[in-house]
This record gives sequence, C-alpha cells and structure tokens, in this order.
Amino acid sequence: MAEVELSAGPVEYADTGGDGPVLVLLHGVTIDGSVWRKVVSGLGAQYRCITPTLPLGAHRKPMNPEADLSLRGMALLVEEFLERLDLREVTLVLNDWGGAQILFAEERTERIARLVLTSCEAFDNYPPGLPGRVLDLVLRVPGGLALLMKALLHLPPLRRAPGAWGWMSKRPVPDEVIRGWFRPAATNPEIRRDLARYALSVPPREALLEWAWRMRSFDRPVLIVWATEDKLMPLEHGHRLDTLFPDAAIVEVEDSYTLIPEDQPELLTELLREFVPR
Repeated sequence: MAEVELSAGPVEYADTGGDGPVLVLLHGVTIDGSVWRKVVSGLGAQYRCITPTLPLGAHRKPMNPEADLSLRGMALLVEEFLERLDLREVTLVLNDWGGAQILFAEERTERIARLVLTSCEAFDNYPPGLPGRVLDLVLRVPGGLALLMKALLHLPPLRRAPGAWGWMSKRPVPDEVIRGWFRPAATNPEIRRDLARYALSVPPREALLEWAWRMRSFDRPVLIVWATEDKLMPLEHGHRLDTLFPDAAIVEVEDSYTLIPEDQPELLTELLREFVPR
C-alpha cells in the first residue's frame, strides 16, 4: 500500500501503475479498497487502477482531530486525492458510497473524464436502507458503535443476517477480507470517532436532493450499473440517474446485491472495458 498525506490525514491506496487509462475506484462505509480486488485483477495491465481507502471506518490510520469528515468534506477529500496524485482524465467509479457525486453537483470535475455509478447512494438515500437507519441509531447510543463493530468482527452469522450485512452481497465475502474491513473500527476508538463524524454529518433531505439535481451539468459520459435485486439502493434510483445526466447509459445486473464487485466482478470488469477506451 502507498500513502499520501492529505489535509485530513493519511490516506492509503493501492496503485497498479502503468500508462493506461486511469480508473479511481471508491468503496463504501466500513469497506476498504480491497472490495475491487477481483475487478482490478480482471482489468489487468492495460489500465491503471487506483483504489484508495477513504476514512469511512475501514481505514487503518486515524484522521487529524480537526479534519472535516462530513459528507461534503469526504467528497472534497476525493478531489484532493486526485490533485495530489496529479491524476487526469480519470474514470471515477463509485460503489455503495455515493458521496463523491457532490463533486459533480459543484462542478469540481476538471480531472474527471467519465463517471461510473454502480449501485450506490443517490438522491436522498443517505444512509441507505434499514442498515443505514440501524447505524444511525447505534451511533446515538454510548458505546453502541464499538459493540456493533466488535460483533461484526467476531460473529460471522451476524454478517449474513437479513437487514444487516446479509443485504450487501448475495455471496459471503471471504472471512479474511471482511475481517480486514471490520477490524479497524472494532479495535481502534479513533477510527470509530472518524466513522461517527462522517455518519452523523448527513445533511437534510432537501440539501441532498438539491445536490442531485445540480449534477445534471456534467455532460461527459456516465455509465450506471445497477443490481436488480439490490435491497438498499433502489433500482428506480439508477433509472432516475440515467435521465438526469445528458450522456448516460444504464445496465441492469441480475443475481447481485449492492456489492457488484463481489457478486458479479467478471460482468462489471467487461462493462468497464467497454466503457473506458484503451
């Protein structure tokens, strides 16, 4: 893992290198960049794939105490990451977490050539679904987040429970991978502090919808890849995004929940190859 020091603190990332088209692939809450491991492997040496681990609860190094880890602050951290690595003509790929869409609402897209949205938060679906509401409730109970993360780390049946992590992927994520996701927040109170600061920062519904409406100014290619069986990110949101952007196309993916990189990596890899010219 490489590391870059940003204004909020250190951010680790994996970079395949090379001079091919650049893809920056982003993950969701309590997940790290390894969720893209199968897709990155499938894309091979023809693409430069960069997978940062954002401070969304699976990061291993805590952020600065004064860091802005709000929803908007996290989006600006993505922009800063692209700038610090001097990445240009980037294809930005989102899964699960949708916060980077704020960059498109604010027209902070100088370095972004294409956007791929794969079953992610959109419109007013922050945090998404029942698990999102549970996380919000747990965060408001003293000690609740520590208890939840330790339970997820040590109790595999809880991970597959309906309404919890069982709705993230149709197929179990390998134990060594998912334990790597949950261990930082389960064992480090500073990581839990960062996660809580983000999760409790979601603005009112009106602000979220205003951000979504303003994204229509992005006129470069957009690919929307949505799981038809997703229980957290409504398929209707994918179709609304398709009509929002002036140059968009949507592909529906069967036999998958939210984590399409886990459930259907081969199909997603092929779609990215078709979408991003070499």
